[in-house]
Amino acid sequence: MREHRTVTVHTIDFGPVTVPEPAWCLGEHVDGTVRGDIEHAGAETVMEFRGRHILGFELLAYPFAERMPRGPLMSVELDEAMSFYDPAALLELADALTVHARRLRGAAAVLAAVLDAAGGEGR
Repeated sequence: MREHRTVTVHTIDFGPVTVPEPAWCLGEHVDGTVRGDIEHAGAETVMEFRGRHILGFELLAYPFAERMPRGPLMSVELDEAMSFYDPAALLELADALTVHARRLRGAAAVLAAVLDAAGGEGR
């Protein structure tokens, strides 16, 4: 874990906003947005199957959000496109999903640890 630090994001509604940055955050922040959209993001884990992005998840927090939970939360992205598989491909997909399910269980443990370190904030 790195040392506690802050980051200043330049917003269009509140000007420069300085906020504590969690140790898990990658440190990539967008200037020129509104304060409520300031985001802390961890590394994304992506499941690809046959070259397509099927499922992804990452740790996120929005410290000033007003219309959604502030977090930290695990963001999960699912493929919305319909796909068709023959029996062999379907078994291959099931195996890939099983591997990714293990990763999601690990992500749940990471999220629980982050929340515990933050004193349960976001639960």
